[in-house]
Amino acid sequence: MLLPILALLAGLILLVWSADQFVNGAAATARNLGMSPMLIGLTIVSFGTSAPEILVSVMAASTGAGSLAVGNALGSNIANIAMVLGITALIAPLPVKSGVLRKEMPLLLAITLLAGALLFNLSLGLLDSVILLLALIVSLYLFGRFQRNADPGDAIAEDEDEIPEMSSGKATLLLLVGLTVLAGSSRLLVWGATEIALSLGVSELIIGLTIVAIGTSLPELAASVASALKKQHDIAIGNVVGSNIFNLVAVMAVPGLFGTVEFDSIVIWRDYAVMLALTVLLLLFALWQRPPSVSRYEGGILATLYAGYLVLLYNMAI
Repeated sequence: MLLPILALLAGLILLVWSADQFVNGAAATARNLGMSPMLIGLTIVSFGTSAPEILVSVMAASTGAGSLAVGNALGSNIANIAMVLGITALIAPLPVKSGVLRKEMPLLLAITLLAGALLFNLSLGLLDSVILLLALIVSLYLFGRFQRNADPGDAIAEDEDEIPEMSSGKATLLLLVGLTVLAGSSRLLVWGATEIALSLGVSELIIGLTIVAIGTSLPELAASVASALKKQHDIAIGNVVGSNIFNLVAVMAVPGLFGTVEFDSIVIWRDYAVMLALTVLLLLFALWQRPPSVSRYEGGILATLYAGYLVLLYNMAI
């Protein structure tokens, strides 16, 4: 089992690195072509943060491991809220911008409920994927409206900070290299994860919910912790909320495009239920504080819940 483990680790490392290069190259290329910072932030940067999950889902679905792709989407959302925000809030309390609380967080809850309705029949098919992709289009439209109604100076400044300065040639090279390594590393990761699941006798779903989900959430964790250490922790929740929306409407839409994926009822009453509960809990944490925020105490609750969820998965897998 040594080779699959090495493939999994190499895939995760290359996935994180290539996603960062892809976002930088794509954003710089778009700016050099005249796209506005706000539009780049809404499209390329937002897509790029979910690129690892999307590419993993494509590779998993195309190789018949659709349940791993579904587990990756649900597990990434669980990890983003409980692990990423939990650990980040332990470092520094996380303020919640009023716009995120009134707009993006309710949108995430609505998308989460929509995903649950589509998964309720224990399958994910072409029609379900089309509905999710339509929800993606609606979400992008709403993000655009949210940005236009926000403080223009703040929105543009934040987006410009995320776009590196580089020549068109270097930006294009980074874009192509990042995309190529993304595709290769995601294929390597899926192969390693599938082989490990077969060797250990556990389901691909469990591997997707744990190892793959944590691995593809590492960029969000690194970015959120770095932001907290730089005293810029007010953007952490907004980034996670946006990433979770993309995971549900873009990442989870992928498997159904390749064929109907069927799964056990445990996905609904365990994994989806945990994701929904954490989404509601995050909203409640933000609502009952003035000004809205997630405190260190609440971050500890989230991190503890994630540890408990991993223990539950382990006990049910053996």
